[in-house]
Formats: sequence, C-alpha cells, structure tokens
Amino acid sequence: MTTPAPLTPTDPTPTRPPFAHESDVTSVRAALRSPKRLRIEVLGGLVVALALIPEAISFSIIAGVDPRVGLFASFTMAVSIAVLGGRPAMISAATGAVALVIAPVVRDHGLDFLIATVILAGVIQVALGLLGVAKLMRFIPRSVMVGFVNALAILIFLAQLPHLVDVPWVVYPLVAVGIAVMVLLPRVTTAVPAPLVAIVALTLFTVVAAVTVPTVGDEGALPDSLPSLLLPNVPFTLETLSTIAPYALAMALVGLMESLMTAKLVDDITDTHSNKTREAWGQGAANVVTGFFGGMGGCAMIGQTMINVKASHARTRISTFLAGLFLLVLVVGLGDLVAIIPMAALVAVMIMVSVGTMDWHSIRPATLRRMPRSETLVMVATVAVVVATHNLAIGVVVGVLVAMVLFARRVAHLTRVVDVAHPDANTRVYAVEGELFFASSNDLVTQFDYVGDPANVVVDLSRAHVWDASTVATLDAITHKYAAKGKTVTITGLDDASRARHDRLAGRLGGAH
Repeated sequence: MTTPAPLTPTDPTPTRPPFAHESDVTSVRAALRSPKRLRIEVLGGLVVALALIPEAISFSIIAGVDPRVGLFASFTMAVSIAVLGGRPAMISAATGAVALVIAPVVRDHGLDFLIATVILAGVIQVALGLLGVAKLMRFIPRSVMVGFVNALAILIFLAQLPHLVDVPWVVYPLVAVGIAVMVLLPRVTTAVPAPLVAIVALTLFTVVAAVTVPTVGDEGALPDSLPSLLLPNVPFTLETLSTIAPYALAMALVGLMESLMTAKLVDDITDTHSNKTREAWGQGAANVVTGFFGGMGGCAMIGQTMINVKASHARTRISTFLAGLFLLVLVVGLGDLVAIIPMAALVAVMIMVSVGTMDWHSIRPATLRRMPRSETLVMVATVAVVVATHNLAIGVVVGVLVAMVLFARRVAHLTRVVDVAHPDANTRVYAVEGELFFASSNDLVTQFDYVGDPANVVVDLSRAHVWDASTVATLDAITHKYAAKGKTVTITGLDDASRARHDRLAGRLGGAH
C-alpha cells in the first residue's frame, strides 16, 4: 500500500471553509441560501443607507442642487451598479468629487444642463470602459495605492470636523459613546453590525432624553415622492455639446479613477478579484440611468464601501442593491424617522471608518526606515495633493507622475559603458549595460573616447535593450562622431525587438545634428 504524498504548496486544497472561494464569497445565489450570509448583507445595506443620507445631502449642497437630486442619484447609482458593476459589495452613489466637477454647470447653466452633462459623462465612461481603460490600473504603483488609502482616511476624518464645531457639548460624549460601542461590541458579538447598534442606540437616547443635537433632518429637506423618468430640457445642438463636453469628460475621468481605485482596494480587503472593465462601463451605464432620473451622477463611494466591506463584512451585490433600496424607503417612506437620527451617531461611524481605512503599518517608523526614500516620497506626494485639493483623482495622477520620474531617474543611473576587449591594435570593444531610453541614453554620447580609440569600434548591446527613438538617435550620434574622425562603428548584440527598432529608425532621426 502506497502512502499518500504530503500536500505541497502547489497541491489543490482538499477542503475549504464556507465562502472561502471567490465565487462563493461574492455569489448572490450562495448568499440567498445562507441565512447567516444573507443577514450580513441585509444589515450591511441598511447601515450604508443610513450613512448615505447626510453625505448625499451634503454633496447636493456642494453641487448647488436640491437635496433630492443627490438622494435620488445615490438610489439609482447603487441599484444600477449592483446589477451592472464588476465589483460586488462596492457602493456607488453621489460623491463629493463629482459634485465639485459639475457645480459650475449648475451655477452657470442650470439643472437641465447638469442632467445632460451626467448622461454624456456616462456615455463617455461606457466608451472608455469598452476601450479597456481599466487596464491602465496596472501602472499605478503600490506606493500610490498606499497614499490613496491614507489620504482617503484623512479626508473622511476631516469631513467630520464641521459636525464637531459650534455644536452643543453633549455631541462630544455621544460621539465617544458611539465609538466605544463600535470598538467593544464586536468583542462580544458580531451578529449585528456595530455601526447599526450605535446609530439606533444614540437615536433612542436623544429621543427619550429629549436632547437637542444636530440631526439628519437639519442637513436638508428629504424627498416625499419617488424619482421619475425625464429628458433634460436643453437644445440638442453643437453649442450645447461644446458647453457640457469639458465637464462631462472631467466627470467621467474623475469618476472612473475613483471607482477603479476603490475596486482595487476592495479586492485587496476581501482577497477576491473583480472585473475592472465591467466596472468601468457599468459606472457609465449607471450614470446614464441616473441622469435620466434627474440625479447628479456619481461614482464609487469609498467611505460607504468601507462601511460595507470592513465594518459590516458584506461581500455580494445584495448589500449594494439593498443600500439603494433602503435609502429610497428611508427618505421617502420613513423620512420623519430618519430625520431624527443624530449626526453624532453618523460622525462616530465615519470616524471609525477613517481609523479602519488608514494603513497604519505604512507610517510606522520601522516601516519608513526600511522603505526606499523614493517610495515614501511617492506616498507623501499622493497624500499631500489629495488633502490639499480634496480630489483623489488629482492626487493619484500626481503620485503616478512622481513615481514615473523617480523610476526613470533610478533606472537611468543603472546604465554604463565598459571597455571589455582589444582584439587587435585597430579594434576596441565597448559593452553597454542597462535599459536604454530617453533618460539613460542622453549621457551615452559622452562615455566614448572618440579621439583616442582605434579605427574600428564595436559597441556590444547584448546586455542592453533599446526602448525608444531617443536611444536610436544617440547611437546615430555616436556613429557620426566616430565617422567625423575617420573611424568605423559596428553595433552588435541587439535583441530582436531592439534590432527591429534600430533598423527602422537608424539614420532617419537627424542624429548628426
């Protein structure tokens, strides 16, 4: 009888715990068959809906529109993306970044132009998604992602400060109690999300004790009717298109970047994979739907997503769909009840989300000492720009640009020219090592002895790679400098890709000038 070989890291795991595999964790069908998982999804959606209400109202004010426009946008975005999106459990709704982009449209042209802008932005996002813009996510370095997460945590915290200034003193102990509930309750039971318990408990206390504190109702009027389908009342002309197109493009790019970055963050948190291409065009389709229902548009909401996947441990589209559905039921059917929720409860929830979102390991002194300075600089640059502009998309772009410059600078210094052989009195062989591109090849011209070298010079590139036209132009310049001295240069060792590039461009780039 043969004894079975022990399992190795490459062997398939014979058993797995429930929902251990991605298809189980994010499966709606599996969740519907599991009472425990379904309860988590339902309660997660409820907590997110409660947290969405003041945020949507605040963003409506930023955009300069009626609170109903933001609330209806959050409903349609959440419900649409639950079906169309590629990242289960991620929450999309009206956001501050989108509100800032579209605010000038409302101010200068009115609500109908805003709706047309949202629809056009959605169409652009669908087109970009189908063209594969999501693949650009591979160019975002880890240090930018860490900076994105840390900046997000800071922005979430800073957004709570206005609710803690010039308020009754009782707000502060209420916030402290809410935080204590969310810290201590999970140590006792996780059957009910701690944020939901904190919201209900603080609301009951303020009502029973007749404590006067700022409430959700103070943020703005809640709608009392359902959203309806409509067409924007704008002239369908090129002039209208030229007016809204710049704002629509900006909204599309900002929304896609925030959504794709959030999807990647949720992938890491849940240890599952998402379809970024589907998420990109799904966001666009959701914005088109939102526009036709008179909403202000939106994208992924990072704070509410963190509530859903980290605080509530939701994993499927059910929680996203229910967040939108509960939001509509709460603001339309139970508006009077929702209006009495103290803002202190929601502030406590968002502070805990901020603490949980922060990558504390990345800012520990031991980590910073171990991390290369360039990586730390990229992270700090990303955080600084995001916090200064309150725009995550701008911060990510700046972080990527800084990372690219530092990477190019680092790689450029790894290129060198070595004198390797003198086969005879009339021949000298140079070996070029490293990656040759615009940053590294510019100094290549100065590393040869044009006067002292013999009549025949061999440049061996077997340990190098030619990446761009700048390098080919540099090789042409070297050849011309030797030719001016009556000497011959032979370039050898090119790999297939480098040879093809060199043969196509050599002598055609003006290297002698």
